[in-house]
Amino acid sequence: MAKGVFTTKLSPSYDDLPEERYHFGRDYLARVERTLGDTIVYYEPRRSSEHLSSRGGRQSYFAVARPYKITEDPKKADHFYCHVSDYLDFEQAVSFRNGSTYFENALRRDDGGTNRGAFGHAVRIVPEDEFEAILAAGYSTSRVDFAIQPDLATPLSSFAEDMAQFERPMVELTITKPFRDVAFRRSVRAAYDNRCAVTGLRLINGGGRPEVQAAHIQAVEDRGPDSVRNGLALSGTIHWLFDRGLIAVADDMRILKAKGHVPDEVERLINASGYINLPPDPNHRPHPAFLSFHRENRFKG
Repeated sequence: MAKGVFTTKLSPSYDDLPEERYHFGRDYLARVERTLGDTIVYYEPRRSSEHLSSRGGRQSYFAVARPYKITEDPKKADHFYCHVSDYLDFEQAVSFRNGSTYFENALRRDDGGTNRGAFGHAVRIVPEDEFEAILAAGYSTSRVDFAIQPDLATPLSSFAEDMAQFERPMVELTITKPFRDVAFRRSVRAAYDNRCAVTGLRLINGGGRPEVQAAHIQAVEDRGPDSVRNGLALSGTIHWLFDRGLIAVADDMRILKAKGHVPDEVERLINASGYINLPPDPNHRPHPAFLSFHRENRFKG
């Protein structure tokens, strides 16, 4: 087994859905096989689409996941899918270099420049220490929050156990539920600037902490990933309605309501435009695959 980097774009030419699968050609099969049962990080290159002239990609690592199975693409010869679990967005995207320091030493030439030949490989195997450094940079704030700000509803004995887990290496910490909950909550709230996507309300409590909640679009019990694209920032009441299928979101981001099930008092709070508020970063906007799953399996409209 080995740690790896998988490269994917916001508008991929391959059939990628990073939260669930990575699409690749036979040239990378041996490398992808080495990562099975281990851990990878996703990297977004400068090109944002398949077009050579496209730009705007973050040139950053942005999420972690665990490859567990490879299947053949039934429609395209010599292509495969790597299926992943335990997807989790970084709290902040991590640039591939910080000044003259590269997270992947293989990407640095002897003269200090970028080794573009090495960068051209969409799948790369990386040493354990470099992988750990990428994760630590991606979750620096969440790690502090996890360590010093326990959920007040968590029993003290349980939190003491979580603190022991906090001492693990980052690659192990990212699979613990308390850490994932903190990272997901922080990332979704930040993406929506602590505002409810459906009402636009931005409520801050007396302690200076936001009241808005991070909701999974495709629920955790339905194997929904801890991805910002599978999240919505919602007030408590709207979250309750969304989880019970009384409110949903269309692919064009219109707010859908189950007829006769949304109280008039709540109706008056919903955005007058009829659309949800979207994160300014396209990387953080709801993905149609998760919105569709919620409508088909939860929505009562």
